[in-house]
Amino acid sequence: MKTRILSIVSLLALWVVAAWLTADAQILPQPWALLKPFWTETASGELPHHLAVTSLRVVWAFALAMAIGTTLGVLMGLVPAFDRWLDPWLVIFLNLPALVLIVLCYLWIGLNETAAIIAVTLNKIPNVTTIIREGARSLDGNLRAMAQVFRMSRMVYLRHIILPQLAPYITGAARSGIAVIWKIVLVVEFLGRSDGIGFQIHLYFQLFDVAMVLVYSLSFIAVMLLVEWLILQPWERRVRAWRTA
Repeated sequence: MKTRILSIVSLLALWVVAAWLTADAQILPQPWALLKPFWTETASGELPHHLAVTSLRVVWAFALAMAIGTTLGVLMGLVPAFDRWLDPWLVIFLNLPALVLIVLCYLWIGLNETAAIIAVTLNKIPNVTTIIREGARSLDGNLRAMAQVFRMSRMVYLRHIILPQLAPYITGAARSGIAVIWKIVLVVEFLGRSDGIGFQIHLYFQLFDVAMVLVYSLSFIAVMLLVEWLILQPWERRVRAWRTA
């Protein structure tokens, strides 16, 4: 914890020096210059509202991408015929720019919430699938043989044999997923939504208001850091504990 705090303090110190060298608050304001606009936006309810809207989109897209990507990854890792069939699709979607998917979803579905969630989900599914597939391919064959000898049911086999081995891969996919998804959500909001952090950044970008862009950006970064430190990292330590026990 001390190292993390020192790292953040060092980053703030670098910001202070950069702002001092720039000597122009319109380009890069000092960190303390953001306190007043932050308080104003929070007191008015604007910042909490847009944070909540963006967070909800992130949660929906994250849940869908993890559920679909994990299912596809397990099937592709365990069923060679399924893997051969879907592998070209996976390569195509891995190399399809996020912006293209976002624009196509808006054109085909409309400028609505459904298109926004689908666009973000489709952008993340291939990455989750790839990570989980590698985990499924590395499952211990001896444990599978043991399950067959003891005639474990499919549900018991899934719960006690497959999932514990896949847990580190699922955690890795989740950590990388949440980091990518919220960035894509901001792009989706920037291009076609009327609320959310991305929409606010777009608004203040048009007004050339660097301070407000930083206020909204850093607010959501702080939320994502809390999710990382309080949920994802403790979960990762827990699922990896059996390997070091």
